[in-house]
Amino acid sequence: MTSAAERLRVAAIATAALALVYLVTLHWWFTAPMLAMGDQIASLRDEELALRMEIAQRPELERELARVREFEAGNPGFLPEANRQLATAALVQRLESVVGQASPQASRCQITARTPSDTRSEEPFERATVQVRLRCGMAELGAVLHALESGSPQLFVDNLDLLSRRSYLGTGLEGGALDVSFDLYGYLKSSPAAGAAP
Repeated sequence: MTSAAERLRVAAIATAALALVYLVTLHWWFTAPMLAMGDQIASLRDEELALRMEIAQRPELERELARVREFEAGNPGFLPEANRQLATAALVQRLESVVGQASPQASRCQITARTPSDTRSEEPFERATVQVRLRCGMAELGAVLHALESGSPQLFVDNLDLLSRRSYLGTGLEGGALDVSFDLYGYLKSSPAAGAAP
């Protein structure tokens, strides 16, 4: 009996010694790096699969991008000019045309000032702005603002300031004239960053 117990004790000691030798030598120098490498390989396979799935979507994404570019090329919301200076000149021409159409009599609605403004703003698209002053009757002013904001390309009126001038009654404006100032602006298709690129 003692020999069997002795053998069991020797076997247990030998097993513990082998486990200790395995942990000290083989596990930390071979098994652990191999397990880490296996995890890394599995992660890389998952990443490769995700990339393959994205690559498979490329033709569909290119078709969608072409459709968006085609839509943007025909988008009437943006000013068609290539830079801010040309766009500002076009804004002034549009303003003159609209004011001329709003009143057949030049004395009923007049542009007293139109000044290009170089206002910078943190917006995704470049803005062309003109500071405008008009002397108009109420009906003519309404027609001017409606024509500016409802036409194409899309323009915006901001900082609108109205001041009644009763002293202009002698100019033929019924009910007096309004001294009007506002900012007229629109957006260019190209972003400021794209415009700054050489």
